[in-house]
Amino acid sequence: MTVTRRELLRASALLGAGGALLGASGGITACTTGDTGRQALNAALGPRRRGGVLRIGVTGGGAQDTLDPHHPPTYPDQARVSNLYEPLFGRDAAYNIEPVLAESLEPAEQGRTWTLRLRADVSFHNGKPLDADDVIFTLRRIADLPGTGAAALRVVDMAGLRKIDARTLRIPLTVPYALFQDDLAQYYMAIVPTGFDLAHPVGTGPFRYGTFTPGRISSFPRNDHYWRADQPYVDELVIVDFPSDDARVAALLSGDVQAIDNVPPGQINDVKAAGATVMASESGAWTPFTMRVDKAPFNDVRVRQAFRLMVDRDQMVSQALAGQGRIANDLYAPFDASYASDIPQRRQDLAQAKSLLRQAGQAGLRVELVTSSGIGSGAVEAATLFAQQAKGAGVTIAVRTVDSATFYGSDYLNWVFAEDYWYTRNYLPQVAQGSLPDAPYNECHFNDQRFTSLINRARGELNPAKRAQLLKDAQRIEYDTGGYIIWGFKNQLDAYTNKVTGFVPDRNMPLSSFQFRTISFV
Repeated sequence: MTVTRRELLRASALLGAGGALLGASGGITACTTGDTGRQALNAALGPRRRGGVLRIGVTGGGAQDTLDPHHPPTYPDQARVSNLYEPLFGRDAAYNIEPVLAESLEPAEQGRTWTLRLRADVSFHNGKPLDADDVIFTLRRIADLPGTGAAALRVVDMAGLRKIDARTLRIPLTVPYALFQDDLAQYYMAIVPTGFDLAHPVGTGPFRYGTFTPGRISSFPRNDHYWRADQPYVDELVIVDFPSDDARVAALLSGDVQAIDNVPPGQINDVKAAGATVMASESGAWTPFTMRVDKAPFNDVRVRQAFRLMVDRDQMVSQALAGQGRIANDLYAPFDASYASDIPQRRQDLAQAKSLLRQAGQAGLRVELVTSSGIGSGAVEAATLFAQQAKGAGVTIAVRTVDSATFYGSDYLNWVFAEDYWYTRNYLPQVAQGSLPDAPYNECHFNDQRFTSLINRARGELNPAKRAQLLKDAQRIEYDTGGYIIWGFKNQLDAYTNKVTGFVPDRNMPLSSFQFRTISFV
C-alpha cells in the first residue's frame, strides 16, 4: 500500500494497563498499570480542547447492523452502543470492575439477594431521570431477548424484582451467585428507559442518536447533559463501517478518519511511517477456530484433538499476528483468577495428529474453513497459515474468505469449521455466552452434561477456593473435548492520528473500549 501522508509522530507518555504505543521510530513505549488508565490519562493531559467532529473507522459491519444495546454482535455495533448507552458497571483499562450507573451493589443471604443503589443525577437523552424502574424494565427486556445478555440473567428472579425507592432496587436470584456483579459489568448490559423504542434509541451515554445507515455510517451529537459534566469533548461522533482492512487503513492515512481499530499487523510499519501512533494493548482477546462438535468430521473427538495438535502456536503468533500476542492453550479467560494455568501447554505434534485421524477413519481429510477480515486483524492470515500447517498431518484445508455481512449473516453460528473473535472476559461470563447448550453464541454447539453441571455448581459456590477447583475441572473438559482451537491471545492493535489525543491501552475492547467520551482534538 502506498503511504501518502508523512507527519511527525506526536509521542505521548500514557498511563494504562498492559499496553504500549508504537511510534514512527519503531520503538515501543511501555505503559504502567494504574487504577483506571482512562482517569489517569485525563488527569495527566490537563485542560482539553473542546469541539470538532470525531470520525472513527471500525472493522466490519453490514446490512444487519443494529443499535440494540442488548444484541450488538459486530465491532461497529459495539462501538455505537458503547457511546449511546451505559451499563451499571464497567471495566477500567486494567480490567477491574468499576461503577458506572450504579453506586453500589451489596449481597445478602449468601449471594442470593443483591441490593443495587443507583448513581444520583443521571438522566436519559430525553430528559427522563434514571431510576429503579428503568433497571427493572431493562433486566426484563434483556431476559426476553434471544440475544447476548439473556443467558447471564437466567439466575435472576424477574418476578421478585422490587423497587425500594427511586434509586434502590432489590434483585433476588434463584440460586446464590457470588460473581453476579461480573455479569452486570458487560457492555451488552446497558440500561435503557422504561418503554424503550429501538426506532428512537435513548440512553444515558455521552453521545445521543443522530443518524444511522446500516453497513455504512452513523452519527451521534454530543450529549450536553451528560452526567460526567466535563465530557465528552467533541461535538459529534461519526462511526464508519469498513469491511476492508486496506480501506480502513487508507482512510486513516488520508485523514478521512482520526482513528481505526484492528490495524493489520502487516501494515503497522505503514501506519507508523505516516506519523500515526499504533496502540498495542495486551488483552485476553482471542480469535479461535471453531469446530461444530455435532457435525462430521468434528463430531468425533479424535478429529478435534488432532486439529489442536496440528497448530504451531508460536508460528501463528509470530506470523499471523506479527509477534503482537502470545500463545494460548485452548483455554480462554487468561485474567481470571481461576484460569487453569497448570494444564500442560499443548504443542504441535503432527505424528500424534496423524495417528488420531487414522483411528477416526479420517486420514487424508479435506475440510473447508470459513473466515473473514470482519473477524479482525490476523484472522485471514491465521486461517491461511493453519491450512499450511495442516498439510503436515495430511489434512487439506480449503480456506474460504467471505465479507463481514456474509460471515455474520444467516449462516453465522452454523458454520461447520470457521473462525470468530471474542473480547477479554472472565470465565463464567464467557461460558454463559459461548459454551453452554443454551448460550446465545454457542458456535461449536458444545453440549457436555458434566461440564454444565460443574458450571452450575460453580455459580452457586461461595467459597472461592472450591469455586476455582470446579472451574478448573470445567476447563479441563473443554481442553480435552471442546470445539475451540485457541492458539493465541492477540494484542489489540489500534491507531490514531496526531490530530487527536486521549486514547489509552485497554485490556478489554478496541480503541480504549470504544470510550470516545475521553477523546479530544489537540
